[in-house]
Amino acid sequence: MTEILGIDLDMFTDDPANVATTIQLLLFLTVLTLAPSFLILMTSFTRIIIVLSFVRTGLATQQMPPNQVLIGLALFLTFFIMAPILAEVNEQALTPFFDGEITQEEAFERAAIPMKEFMAKHTREKDLALFMGYAGLERPETIDDIPLTALVPAFAISEMKTAFQIGFLIFIPFLVIDMIVASVLMSMGMMMLPPVMIALPFKILLFVMVDGWYLIVRSLLLSFQ
Repeated sequence: MTEILGIDLDMFTDDPANVATTIQLLLFLTVLTLAPSFLILMTSFTRIIIVLSFVRTGLATQQMPPNQVLIGLALFLTFFIMAPILAEVNEQALTPFFDGEITQEEAFERAAIPMKEFMAKHTREKDLALFMGYAGLERPETIDDIPLTALVPAFAISEMKTAFQIGFLIFIPFLVIDMIVASVLMSMGMMMLPPVMIALPFKILLFVMVDGWYLIVRSLLLSFQ
């Protein structure tokens, strides 16, 4: 007989209650292992980290800022943006569940509502129709009719498209600087000097002068309003 925190983990038993509790514990551990995927695909993290990566690529600063800094900033921005949604999940689902007022199934249904509303707000109809049509589902009348299995991937590809659109706008000024530097070097006959080395200080100077990080973060925050 194996017990952890008073929970019987022996599945080979004649007591159905013990088997059900063991299965619920296994499902809970499985959800914990998938938590990083939920964070990436069901929150604002995807858009933020892609945009920040575009900024670093446009600056051509190699590994500056480091990956740890970009991921840390993306995580804190995600928590900041998702704070109202997470607070609603805690109030509507987690707190009543921990107090024993609702069951686990009811807690999951209540927690899914604010997450669905957030994802549906930032999901394109075309992307959602793709997965709904492939699954053979009818056109939903309300957000509650949209299954998470269709909404999550639709939200993910919508976020990636939006992030790439923002990244394109970020690349334009850096591309202009690269073209100007390359033209000047060619006109001076300095063909062997890499334009990237000369353009890098000007990119950093421009980015600092316009307070680039402030503008990027402000644009990300406004894009989720």
